[in-house]
Amino acid sequence: MTSEPDLTDLSPEQRAALGSGADFWTTKAIGPVISVTMTDGPHGVRRQAGATDHLGLAASLPATCFPPAVGLAQSWDAQLVRRVGAALGREARALDVDVLLGPGVNIKRDPRGGRNFEYYSEDPLLTGLLGAAWVTGVQGTGVGASLKHFAANNAEHDRMRSSSDVDPRPLREIYLRAFAHIVRTARPWTVMCSYNRINGVPAAQNRWLLTDVLRGEWGFDGAVISDWGAVADRPAAVTAGLDLEMPGGTGISDARVVAEMASGTLDPADVDRAARNVATLAARVAAGREQDETRYTADEHHRLAREVAARCVVLLRNHRGLLPLAPGRSVAVIGEFAVEPRYQGGGSSHVTPTRLDVPLDEIRALAGAGTVSYSPGFTTNRTDTDHDALRADAVAAARDADVAILFLGSAAAQESEGFDREHLELPGEQLELLDAVVRAQPDTVVVLAHGGVVRLAPVAALAPAILDGGLLGQAGGGALADVLFGVVNPSGRLAETVPMRLQDTPAYLNFPGEHSHVRYGEGLYVGYRWYDSRDMDVCYPFGHGLSYTTFDYSDLTLEADEAGITVRVGITNTGSRAGREVVQVYTTLPGSPVARPARELKGVAVTAELEPGAREEVSLLLPRDDLACWDTRVDRWVVEGGAYQVWAGASSRDLRATASIDVAGDELRIPITAESTLGEALADPKAAAALAEVFGGMSASMGDATALGVDMMRMIASIPLDRLTGFGVDPERLDALLAAADD
Repeated sequence: MTSEPDLTDLSPEQRAALGSGADFWTTKAIGPVISVTMTDGPHGVRRQAGATDHLGLAASLPATCFPPAVGLAQSWDAQLVRRVGAALGREARALDVDVLLGPGVNIKRDPRGGRNFEYYSEDPLLTGLLGAAWVTGVQGTGVGASLKHFAANNAEHDRMRSSSDVDPRPLREIYLRAFAHIVRTARPWTVMCSYNRINGVPAAQNRWLLTDVLRGEWGFDGAVISDWGAVADRPAAVTAGLDLEMPGGTGISDARVVAEMASGTLDPADVDRAARNVATLAARVAAGREQDETRYTADEHHRLAREVAARCVVLLRNHRGLLPLAPGRSVAVIGEFAVEPRYQGGGSSHVTPTRLDVPLDEIRALAGAGTVSYSPGFTTNRTDTDHDALRADAVAAARDADVAILFLGSAAAQESEGFDREHLELPGEQLELLDAVVRAQPDTVVVLAHGGVVRLAPVAALAPAILDGGLLGQAGGGALADVLFGVVNPSGRLAETVPMRLQDTPAYLNFPGEHSHVRYGEGLYVGYRWYDSRDMDVCYPFGHGLSYTTFDYSDLTLEADEAGITVRVGITNTGSRAGREVVQVYTTLPGSPVARPARELKGVAVTAELEPGAREEVSLLLPRDDLACWDTRVDRWVVEGGAYQVWAGASSRDLRATASIDVAGDELRIPITAESTLGEALADPKAAAALAEVFGGMSASMGDATALGVDMMRMIASIPLDRLTGFGVDPERLDALLAAADD
């Protein structure tokens, strides 16, 4: 255990000073507390050597650019993500970085979210599993992580003042669940509070969020830091549970803290707590610096980046078995992204890569004796271009080749931190090019690059084969070539639903909000929960991804105990190539009295590389806590008892095996009061017994009443008990019986 520095000799001014940064990226060294260096980098270490900024404008030192979260999540593989985290930690340590500001684990509530490329998924379970793996990997090298952005930071529009107005159940079950899992299982050294307000209260000043939930319920023992510039009132933030304001260097907020302690409006104990937490972080950093975790080469990490990126590629469509391509065929490569790849997003996470694989070069390296031509086809960064001429050249090249590979996607300028997208459409000139190329060359493969979901219905209607990489980092070009030519069998899966159109999306009418308020009107029904519960057509469902081989699911068995539900299912490779399968387990509770999605992801397992004919029995635990709903009547998690339906499958719409199992519910009794309904009272055995003399025989007599042509008991079941006094029930006797029922 890390020993905490002794702060006894520090003055109140020094303790206050520990709570703000020394400059843009470092904390202050005061007494026994060393300075800590932080920097951005969920997918690469963005260490700035000269002038510093937070928008990616100044240059940073070269570092491996691994796939951003939008790509990395498509691996669905926690062990792979942990390896990436460990590599990032080694590079951070080599660059003298103590805390890497990541992972970003906010839910992709709307596909237009400008920072979606930096977040994992629309699902909290998948997000939590991958985020915990990232934190564990980084911190295993002695470098701290900073879990962000806490919380409900799901849009860039008006992000520094807008309020995310969320009801208790979706807030707990969707937007806080991944944070809770990561805090409890991976124990990040820091948590970064977000810019926005949550139900009207700024995150940095939200004591319920930063103290009651984060520390009180989840047991967080690290330092709470602010997003850069998120603190408007530091004394109020310190009172709420903030420990460190970033950036720093002005001394203005330190003076305010000292003044308010002197005037009695700020409790010195809160300032002491913040100072201790910053000191504990510094002690962890000091211990981490002693670890010898800097041994790597840029080439080693580039090879890892290529391996990881290949595992993140999703094969969306493969009509007629067009892929993989056989070396020796002539190939027409088309599209600007083939030579100027989109591989990361814009803003504070922008990394200077150590090298960059160009897709065209990597395709040529694997094409064997086949000739490979290149045509731009379109341009994203020039307005004085003859698009007709570019398209004509590309179509001619496609017609003359055996196969065409067409790179499409969104331009870098369309996606960045700081603003949200206005639509999901691919540029019109790209779709026109696709139509013309496919007419000339039916064997056309589309390769997609984008940070946020794009509408793919027009692409799916034309292209026989589609590969989706999201953003794949600096080695994405080589990874795509590996998948195109079958060096790697794709096993990536979509981490978010691809809708048919923007108007179908859950938050369409509530995004990005108005007058600095965003109403989360879709409630629990985020992503696939919305589409599947409404049985809506989608272009590609959550979890979808094809392979160059096939898999059979068999022998699904379930066991329930105090730990949860243990799921076992056999996975057999029934095709002709070795490959991995991503096994997804979904559950629901039919007949539940509370709103539930049609199904929810509760477990994930990735098989080993199975040879043709090989079988693996996958076993995974669905933790009991993950089956719980947030009960607003008692403000706590409750597992409902009943027969849970469990599916194992290859996506939320491709469910291969199913079974049900009884799960014992948590003991829960809601007190019966005068405001409870008659139906609630009669459903509670204790209350029903106590009220028997008042309502004895009522159920039987009214159940037979047919004068109104209705079931009378069902009709009056919703009447509150105190309203029955108007029908001759003695109110004093009713109160006495209710009191007896609660003894």
